[in-house]
Amino acid sequence: MSRVQFLLILYFINLRIMYKSISAEQAVKIIKSGDRVYIQGGAAAPWTLIKAMTNRAPELRNVEVCHLHTEGKAPYADPVLKDSFMVNSFFVGSNVRHTLEAGNGSYTPVFLSELPILFKRNIIDIDVILIQVSPPDKHGYCSLGTTVMASIAAISNATHVIAQINPQMPRTHGDGIIHISELNIFVEVDEPIHEIPIPEITEVEHKIGGFIAELIDDRSTLQMGIGKIPNAVLQRLGNHKDLGLHSEMISDGAIDLILKDVITGNYKKVNPGRAMATFLLGTRKLYDYVDDNPFIEMRTSDFVNDAAIIRQNPKMVAINSAVEVDLSGQVCADSIGTKLYSGVGGQVDFIRGASLSEGGKAIIALPSTTKKGLNRIVPFLKRGAGVVTTRANVHYVVTEYGVANLYGKTLQQRKKSLIEIAHPNFREKIDREYYEQI
Repeated sequence: MSRVQFLLILYFINLRIMYKSISAEQAVKIIKSGDRVYIQGGAAAPWTLIKAMTNRAPELRNVEVCHLHTEGKAPYADPVLKDSFMVNSFFVGSNVRHTLEAGNGSYTPVFLSELPILFKRNIIDIDVILIQVSPPDKHGYCSLGTTVMASIAAISNATHVIAQINPQMPRTHGDGIIHISELNIFVEVDEPIHEIPIPEITEVEHKIGGFIAELIDDRSTLQMGIGKIPNAVLQRLGNHKDLGLHSEMISDGAIDLILKDVITGNYKKVNPGRAMATFLLGTRKLYDYVDDNPFIEMRTSDFVNDAAIIRQNPKMVAINSAVEVDLSGQVCADSIGTKLYSGVGGQVDFIRGASLSEGGKAIIALPSTTKKGLNRIVPFLKRGAGVVTTRANVHYVVTEYGVANLYGKTLQQRKKSLIEIAHPNFREKIDREYYEQI
């Protein structure tokens, strides 16, 4: 054993003496009835702590559990436990969607760029935060790994910080570095980080991806999410040059383009030469790639999603999805009629930032119909549908039938362009229903 290895072992022994690890069951005993608990989002949701907290349901009452979208199970959201836990979701994921209907959950609409502000200004106070971090380095610093978002502001606001330290959590560079002394309690685990498999792309998504790729110039900076359409776009960008990445999230699809020097970041104005995100979501391939990789810079969502920051990147291209788009260009992205489906998230942040960028393009992409064959380019949004992105924000709407350029166009011009990219089986009906209702 070398002297360096010996000193490192000695250092970690001293760390454990100073900051003692305890069991998850002991850790969550600090949570009491009436508390507000915040859970780190995305793939970083600390499953061992969540399970231990949920197991305390018989002895807890009126605990408010807050978070953005989380991957994996959310057992506290079971309506059977409504006396113990109430969910307050800042972005409605599939694991808590049922709580809104059952009455043991609610939704707080907020831009991802502004969620940290709610904590910084004490508009929402936190009693306990549950996070998951990488093991401390030789200086005692841990990393929030795959999810920064609003976690730093929430940690600063929280009375108690409980962490599970997991060697499978990648160490990422940027804002998400915290010293072990900032953890009031920690639990040591060794469990996989939640993964999202790469979806199979259909012919419809390939067509949409092709149309969008044609809108992207060399030296553009990209924002896109996870899913079939973003992956279809990325697969079409292999011959592009010097693209940048400034996105609220990064998934597996970007890795091949980075390795091929298609994504270089050389012409970004914000942190040139780096890819920037506020959370990561994908497979182990992604998590291994970002581990201790300075090319990937993780920043807080009030920085990454700030439209004033985003607009500084020339040729900023924002690619986002929608549930439906009406003939004036209004975008519903968080609900199906009155039924909440997701959340505001960062769509408006990036659509606005791209709109203001020199040479920027704000794109909404969606298949023309649902899996059940229902129309998604509609005369009017469904009753109760939320307008996430206004008609004034959108530049382009893309379906498998083409591209509608709405920027600077009148309502009549928009109507014509959007009908042309609707499914052919619905075009006449859309036009007729529009005139019958005005």
